[in-house]
Amino acid sequence: MSIVTPEALVWPPRTDADRADELAKLLRAEYPDSSGRYGPFGGRFVPETLMPAITRLEREAAIALNDMAFLSQLESEGRSWIGRETPLMHARTLSKLWGISLYFKREDLAHTGAHKINNALGQVLLAKRLGVKRIIAETGAGQHGVATAAACARVGFPCRVYMGAVDVERQAPNVQRMKWLGAEVFPVESGDRTLRAAIDEALRDWVADPMNTHYLLGSAVGPHPFPLLVRTFQSIVGRESRAQMLESVGRLPDAVFACVGGGSNAIGMFHPFLADSSVRLFGVEAGGTGDAAGQHSATITHGRPGVLHGCYSYLLQDSAGQVGDTHSVSAGLDYPGIGPEHSFLHAIQRVSYITALDAQALDAVRDCCRNEGILPALEPSHALAAIKQWAKSNQGTTVLLNLCGRGDKDMPILMRNM
Repeated sequence: MSIVTPEALVWPPRTDADRADELAKLLRAEYPDSSGRYGPFGGRFVPETLMPAITRLEREAAIALNDMAFLSQLESEGRSWIGRETPLMHARTLSKLWGISLYFKREDLAHTGAHKINNALGQVLLAKRLGVKRIIAETGAGQHGVATAAACARVGFPCRVYMGAVDVERQAPNVQRMKWLGAEVFPVESGDRTLRAAIDEALRDWVADPMNTHYLLGSAVGPHPFPLLVRTFQSIVGRESRAQMLESVGRLPDAVFACVGGGSNAIGMFHPFLADSSVRLFGVEAGGTGDAAGQHSATITHGRPGVLHGCYSYLLQDSAGQVGDTHSVSAGLDYPGIGPEHSFLHAIQRVSYITALDAQALDAVRDCCRNEGILPALEPSHALAAIKQWAKSNQGTTVLLNLCGRGDKDMPILMRNM
């Protein structure tokens, strides 16, 4: 059950100047504040049992992220094990077909096949400093689970991954990969049997032994400091992209697109561009099969603020505050909430949040395969579909897409739907 608070009634700021001031606070690192809030969004809505573990994590993360030894190890492992920096690629054929200059940030080429490995590695190295004995994680599409299993194998942690039973079935290749990497995969049969249920079950596990267990959250959601940690470890994507655009193209893009479920790849891509007022930012949510409740996973488009999984943010809910059902052809976007920093960026109008339908995402997979020789994951295919539509009225622009994952994991879904 979610909780709608009165803060939603007095925020966001109403004028351009007020919105600019709120963005400046974020860029000056005044947000999140000491309570983990971005404006009214964020915070910590967790059982008291978890507070010692969460405050320890916040304290040790602040030390580690200012420790050159930790940062050097993260950079070294990122380069030699993940394969950073990932390339920037000009999508020549799609650019010609759509009348724009389109670039892909190739996070699909990172180790394990998606951006998720950046955060997984960072948090596992942090967990080693915490002295915990085991790692747990949740996963939807399976990419975070695979990344966590790989990072745990690299560093030497036992790992359990919670995954909704529906997602276990539709993402079978990733389930097998997790097992081969040494993880225990726990199918969740309760609730909606997707990502939301997997997070619920992981939180129950964490409550049972919080000081010996690190919960490696995969998206920019949850109680503070998780949204900040995930953004910090994923912002390597945006930093590299920004430098690569300036070096190889000689300019920043006119627009940056990324898919949004919980929001990890998008916040990592967007954050280094927030101060560039000439760059428009678009987060693309899963429009599913329509606008009715239960047909989509478009949290900002159709949701309202409330509390879910430990933070105050936008979520899909009914009039009684019960968390709404979701749908997406993409398991990684099939989630009723979104990270608090995304809610903040929506409220101050720095990022535009739009939708793409299942059918449009499947068409984008086909477009990318046949014209660029790349099989993209269904998640970034939503953003690619939105670019195709946007290009029709924005000819000649330069556009950057975070191609945040490859489509091998989606073969069972693609074979059924294409």
